[in-house]
Amino acid sequence: MPSLRNSLIFAVLVLSLCFTHAGTIVQFRTAIGDVEIELYDQDKPITVQNFLSYLKGGYYQNGFAHRLALGFVLQGGGYGITNNTIYPITTFPPIVDEFGVGQKYSNIYGTIAMAKLGGNTNSATSQWYINLANNTSLDSADTNDLFCVFGHVISGTNVLNKFNNFVNWNSLPAPSPTNLVLNNYYSAPLNTLPVLSSNFPPTTNSFVFVDVSLLQIGIQTIGNTKQISWNSATGLTNLVEYTTNFTTWNTLATTNGTGARMTVTDTPAAPNRFYRVQVID
Repeated sequence: MPSLRNSLIFAVLVLSLCFTHAGTIVQFRTAIGDVEIELYDQDKPITVQNFLSYLKGGYYQNGFAHRLALGFVLQGGGYGITNNTIYPITTFPPIVDEFGVGQKYSNIYGTIAMAKLGGNTNSATSQWYINLANNTSLDSADTNDLFCVFGHVISGTNVLNKFNNFVNWNSLPAPSPTNLVLNNYYSAPLNTLPVLSSNFPPTTNSFVFVDVSLLQIGIQTIGNTKQISWNSATGLTNLVEYTTNFTTWNTLATTNGTGARMTVTDTPAAPNRFYRVQVID
């Protein structure tokens, strides 16, 4: 696993909005689109810092969405892939549930909250979920609920709608749509795993990779090139990488961060490339 001391896979870069009480902006990048989320730093400080500790430490590197419940939640932060092998993310000690701390936020569409163990309120570690509907039942005051919301989507609700339009795959042959939920194909906790291809048997190449960062990465196609821009981390090595299968990454460019927004160009722009930026201490 990445070292907290020697490898900051994602930049420790906090973006501030121009009004009071603005929170940290986090970007979730997937093959079907990007989602930006503002975190509630002041109202849910323990929960936000716990989430950012996993992010900044590189623990979400190579992570994927391991659960998709249509009309309910998209969940990740529990597992990663390396060399086509799935591994559980190493976790820190569980945190105290902050549902009743500061302003109370309901589990409504477009909010992010921490997953936890049933029957144990103070058991959240690394796993997060994004509400794909108004799930106010998760606010109930009992040990199975009180799920702490610690941020909300500010851009990318169209991507959430795409996840809600995945198709359940309950039997063979696979349906024609490519975006599927493999209900009960794998055993728990991957029994509601979303995939991007109807090819059988499913492989890790079609898992829904989720790149979580603070870099605000943008991709723009100009002619036969692609421009990758991001908010660089000052004084650190910024490594721009690309992949076509989310299991093997290739270096596109390496540069020293200045703190300003930086841009590199991929020429010619090969199809189906997914880009990310890592920050190496």
